[in-house]
Amino acid sequence: MLRKDEKRDADKATTAHNIIGKGTTLTGDLETFGNLGIEGKVVGNIKTKSKIAVGQSSLVDGNITAQNAEIAGEVKGRIEVNEVLVLKPSAVIHGDIITNKLVVESGAKFNGGCKMGVSMGEIKIGEATRQNGTVSGKEKAPTT
Repeated sequence: MLRKDEKRDADKATTAHNIIGKGTTLTGDLETFGNLGIEGKVVGNIKTKSKIAVGQSSLVDGNITAQNAEIAGEVKGRIEVNEVLVLKPSAVIHGDIITNKLVVESGAKFNGGCKMGVSMGEIKIGEATRQNGTVSGKEKAPTT
């Protein structure tokens, strides 16, 4: 549970707009409370409690988790959207989709499985998640 000042900071952050510009490559996982626009390349998982817009010239090589999403570029990974996912005509998706509502515009390419009408629950930001021996994308320290 967030303290009052942490909640206030999170509320302010939801109005933030983050942009990964064309020609920029970001390697690593990205988490934000605010909107996110991608025109460059991201190699890693992306998580936002708001909207993500993946531009026509962009590439995301990793999983995307968002409240809403509009994809016009290429995504190689799983996409999980709580509300509405829009695939624009130039979108190319290589991976599974889990979303409540899906809009596929003519020309979009999608190769993977799809589950619709699914609500994922609250998107957690800043919390370590354990999957396959990793914590937040980092390898688990070996035990001796």
